[in-house]
Amino acid sequence: MKNKKKNKDDKTEATCSVARVTEIIALSPVSFEDAVTVGVARACKTLKNVTGAWVQDQKVDVVDGKITCFRVILKVTFVLND
Repeated sequence: MKNKKKNKDDKTEATCSVARVTEIIALSPVSFEDAVTVGVARACKTLKNVTGAWVQDQKVDVVDGKITCFRVILKVTFVLND
């Protein structure tokens, strides 16, 4: 994530942002997609500058042969403030 800005000599210099990744575990009784939506929404309530997320792992809980819960482990990326 690089931004460019001009210094006082009209030369362009590269500036750099620093991002961090945190792990979120989210669950839903509905679907994996819903669990991802829940996890991202929750991350955005706590973290500023969330820029992306990817699903690291998925799993379901099964009771009496039926899926009772969809779980996802998300890696959420956010940019740190300067």
